Amino acid sequence: MSIVDKIKSSPRLKKIAHWLLMPSNDHKPRLWVRLFLNPFKHKRGSQSIIRYRSRMDVFPFNRFELGSKSTIEDFVTINNGVGDVIIGDKTMIGIGSVIIGPVTIGNHVMLAQNIVVSGLNHGYEDPNVPPSLQKETKKLIVISDDVWIGANSVITAGVTIGKHVVVGAGSVVTKDIPDYSVAVGNPARIIKQYSFNEGEWKKN
Repeated sequence: MSIVDKIKSSPRLKKIAHWLLMPSNDHKPRLWVRLFLNPFKHKRGSQSIIRYRSRMDVFPFNRFELGSKSTIEDFVTINNGVGDVIIGDKTMIGIGSVIIGPVTIGNHVMLAQNIVVSGLNHGYEDPNVPPSLQKETKKLIVISDDVWIGANSVITAGVTIGKHVVVGAGSVVTKDIPDYSVAVGNPARIIKQYSFNEGEWKKN
């Protein structure tokens, strides 16, 4: 059994490991993790940019990858504490956006400003316990290549957004969106799809 497996199988060792990685009652990694551990653990492509005022809550026990020529703008929060965050090549994460894993984002993706993409949820079913203390659930979000998501949109846990999809500003995406579609609204609905037979975008 590896040392990682031993830590995961022991609640006491797991608690100590978590304390070493981040302070109590905090979700941000300690300075030594950010400076000395993460750079060797996580992959960052050539010519990628992470702006100084972004918040990288990135831990070594899950994956974080940023592709080549991709940009994470100011005031973005990236958190892989409960699941991997994988970002492809030539992708832009816009100002003020929040990405919480598990999330996979493809190549040539544009996320505008103040977008929330979160694979994390909290339980609420027990009325005697605050949701913050109930069991966490997580479901992978997949954003495929060539997607454009408008400002102030929310992508909920478990959703897959297909290739070359456009999501209108202010939309809340609660269900999968197929390739080559335009979706808008709360909840988001498909208003156009590209017809390869006719060579044009058709209204639904």
